[in-house]
Amino acid sequence: MNLIESFKGFFVKNKNDSDGFYSLIRSEKWGDLLGKDQIKMIEGVIEVSNLQVRDVMIPRSSMILLEEEMGIDQMLQIIIDSGHSRFPVIGDNKDEVTGILLAKDLLRFSQTKEADFQLKKYLRTATFIPESKQLQILLKEFRKSRNHMAIVVDEYGRTAGLLTIEDVLEQIVGDIEDEYDPQDLPMIKEIGHKKYIVEALIRVEDFNEYFETEFLDEDYDTLGGMLIKMQGKLPGVEEIINVDNCSFRILEADDRRLSSIEVILD
Repeated sequence: MNLIESFKGFFVKNKNDSDGFYSLIRSEKWGDLLGKDQIKMIEGVIEVSNLQVRDVMIPRSSMILLEEEMGIDQMLQIIIDSGHSRFPVIGDNKDEVTGILLAKDLLRFSQTKEADFQLKKYLRTATFIPESKQLQILLKEFRKSRNHMAIVVDEYGRTAGLLTIEDVLEQIVGDIEDEYDPQDLPMIKEIGHKKYIVEALIRVEDFNEYFETEFLDEDYDTLGGMLIKMQGKLPGVEEIINVDNCSFRILEADDRRLSSIEVILD
């Protein structure tokens, strides 16, 4: 019996037994046919079928945005600093994306007068998707439409984040790194007895798992989002927020997002 026939036979008998399937492909029986990278990709394909957009999207607080009121020089600086090729553009309503700007469309105007550039003329239509969309369905839509980016909206139609085709593919093949990707840094760093520095973008569920806390993550994905929601505003640097047995002190922030937080456990 060959590999494909074995896989087909397994799925006919065990439709929902993903753990059993993983054990099958990791067994010595298939060691000569499947390497570690191939096994990871097979597992990634299966896992994608169980994931929704909200599970892997870039949250609103981490999106790199351009604003309609920005000048060319300001936009160019953001493009150069980020190294991205596509940028959501927002207008007066900061929760509404009005279109997508490709970096190549702006770069041609880098040596011209600002009056010659009309932003709306070069905006591409944005694709909007709900947080609940299945990743495997989105991947098919990306391939069919040749679109590379989608804006994620919540149940109220507000911008919740974004997702690119690269983000989806990374769930299958692993991280796709380029020269602009930041080096991997720990999200939690212990600096003393019951004292830590935590990145604001850490997922609430990961924070709970590490610190054995029970903060709810139904209304927000990240620790920063949770603290903003609790305060009803963006906390400032050095502001302290006490929640249960945790004390959060804001270490780094700008006028849009939190960056790092000191956590002290009582």
